[in-house]
Amino acid sequence: MVKFSRELEAQMIPEWKDAFVDYRQLKKHVKKIKLALLRSSLPSSSPDGNPDGVAGCCDSGYGLFLLDSARAFAARFYACRDDHHLTADEENLFEMDLVQSREEEVKEFLEKSEQELKKVNTFYATKEKEFCERSEILRKQLQILIDLKQLLHEHRCNRHQCSVPPSSGGGGGVMSLLSDASSISVGEPESPAAGAEERDSLTEEVISTLERNGVSFISWGKAKKSAKPRAATSLRIDIPPTTPARAISMIWEDLVNSSRKEESGGGDYLNRKKLQRAEKMIREAFVQLYRGLALLSTYSSLNMEAFRKILKKFEKVSNHRQESAAFSRTVKRSHFISSDKVMKLVDEVESIFTKHFAGSDRKKAMKFLRPQQPKESHTITFFAGLFTGSFVTLFTVYAILAHFCGIFSSADGEAGYMQTVYPVFSMFALLSLHIFLYGCNIFAWRGTRINHNFIFEFSPNTALKRRDAFLISASLMTAVVGALVVHLLLRSAGVSQTHVDAIPGALLLVFTALLICPFNVFYRSTRYCFIRVMRNIALSPFYKVLMVDFFMADQLTSQIPLLRHMELTACYFMAAGFRVHPYETCTRAQQYKLLAYVISFLPYYWRAMQCVRRYIEEGHDVNHLANAGKYISAMVAAAARLKYAVEATPLWFAIVIFTSTGATFYQLFWDFVKDWGLLDLSSKNLLLRDDLVLKNKCVYYASMGLNSVLRLAWIGSVMPLSLGLVEHRLLDFLLASLEIVRRGHWNFYRLENEHLNNVGKFRAVKTVPLPFYELVSDD
Repeated sequence: MVKFSRELEAQMIPEWKDAFVDYRQLKKHVKKIKLALLRSSLPSSSPDGNPDGVAGCCDSGYGLFLLDSARAFAARFYACRDDHHLTADEENLFEMDLVQSREEEVKEFLEKSEQELKKVNTFYATKEKEFCERSEILRKQLQILIDLKQLLHEHRCNRHQCSVPPSSGGGGGVMSLLSDASSISVGEPESPAAGAEERDSLTEEVISTLERNGVSFISWGKAKKSAKPRAATSLRIDIPPTTPARAISMIWEDLVNSSRKEESGGGDYLNRKKLQRAEKMIREAFVQLYRGLALLSTYSSLNMEAFRKILKKFEKVSNHRQESAAFSRTVKRSHFISSDKVMKLVDEVESIFTKHFAGSDRKKAMKFLRPQQPKESHTITFFAGLFTGSFVTLFTVYAILAHFCGIFSSADGEAGYMQTVYPVFSMFALLSLHIFLYGCNIFAWRGTRINHNFIFEFSPNTALKRRDAFLISASLMTAVVGALVVHLLLRSAGVSQTHVDAIPGALLLVFTALLICPFNVFYRSTRYCFIRVMRNIALSPFYKVLMVDFFMADQLTSQIPLLRHMELTACYFMAAGFRVHPYETCTRAQQYKLLAYVISFLPYYWRAMQCVRRYIEEGHDVNHLANAGKYISAMVAAAARLKYAVEATPLWFAIVIFTSTGATFYQLFWDFVKDWGLLDLSSKNLLLRDDLVLKNKCVYYASMGLNSVLRLAWIGSVMPLSLGLVEHRLLDFLLASLEIVRRGHWNFYRLENEHLNNVGKFRAVKTVPLPFYELVSDD
């Protein structure tokens, strides 16, 4: 049977763990009461006063505590041996001290329980108030949205003489009101022919719509009727420009409609697209509110069960039934149990969401509000093991065939094989290794209760599990090694070199087609999410930077060899396929050398641009600029190493040492201090931080040492070694693999630090920005 303390830790919300009742600490107090009862139950001497009483004392048992620890038993034994010589007065004093000690332990337990109850009540009341206020804001936002859409539809109907639907927002949801609506500018008619009467009518409609929600909309028509100007509030629609297309669209709208905004007193120009975006934002905000309420309900039930369990233990050990019953009544009357606001709010949110966002379809609404998390299938585990076994077998066959075919012994064979096969298969090998390490990361994050899906804003329904990652990695490498074996068999069978060398290209085309396949097979949601993230990275800084975006960009900085292999592979197959240039063009031509520089710079450039974007968006935090400087220093070091590989002179060697050493120390500082949050000199844990997820501190020290060593792997690429073509390629592959291993190791501590930041702020639900806000005007 699983202990409740472990069950509680498994079910508690990780980001709120500090706000839960400290069950383990209360359990320690109960154990102290038990030990105090043990001491008070021991006889101090035998009835006849002779030493034979020692045996009787030590043989006497206390039935309830037969399973006590050895330390308690030893204390009891020595107490029996030493205390039988005490006088009667000393016995009485000793017994009084034991009783007093027991009562003090009971009092301490009750005081600690009251403190924990107060902590739970305070946190629950704070979150309850926060969610209630959020609910009121969302209701107001939704009502503004419905009224504005109704107004927009009525405006179009006035122009085309169509019937006006009711403004209740029912039926197909709020979006049904805008199925064919166009746009409206508040405060100015569509054309001079519309006349002042229509303009004033529309202005009055807008004002009455918004004033029902406590917002005044400035318009020159209303101001003209007023005897004197009064302070008012202007409604704005705030749609964040998260994509380049949206940013361009918003800039264009601002340019076209600037005059209309001025004449309407600072109000916004309304159209169907803007309100559709606003509707999506409000819908997501309701979903997050509902999830927050569900978490708060779970918080209440878990804490109630924790208090019930610990009071039951306390009553069993101390026999203080009155105190236990009194405190139990206090717990039941406490706010986090007696309050029904959360349950009422849950019902209201379900009703609102079903009516306005699910077309009155409750089943559809529940799919949004309560997504079911799929369980990990044992079938995936079976196939992952199957592919792993197949990979080991095929790799063994490949090694034997390569040895007998003399692939790595003939100089001509080396050159041809390394030009066609090595770039493609090493690219897939590096990718497979990265995916495998990501699966290891997921396993470690889940084992330490780090909510990576929440941090990355992944949907629990479609997010990869560790078994999925292992399956992808194993199947990818099985296919690659299988293609290697087929390539060697055909090569040894005397098949045309052109046809044999087409196998790597065919494999690349197959995996590319699978990546963009529109059918719902082989983790389509994950594939499309990957494509979206890569698009966001490639178009930095035009897209809003999310956690998953800069996390993936960091992964790309460790995959520069993979990008170089992609470049060489694409160049080779284009040259061979179109027969325009020989392969040497891909390694010796000036334009491709320049492209090699660009490929080496791109991941660092993208990451630096993301830092610049965050600097602009997040209040000009200098840390983001300092982070961008780290990637710029890495760009300079990579350029120096690339130049040294082409022109190995003492001058360039000195430049490489200087730039790479400076970049390495810069990166190590940022890894330990900023990304991992370690090296805190004021921490209670030497050179670490106060909050640690892992209990063994030595793991952190070892991880810092390992990260430092792997950061110096670039030394192997500039050492003056006399290596053949095969050995040189294998060394490059080894260094690239070490960098990926370092990145997988870095990933765990990076997300651990992010998780602890969420825990420190009790942030368990995503905060969605709202579209409508008010601007105060003094007119």
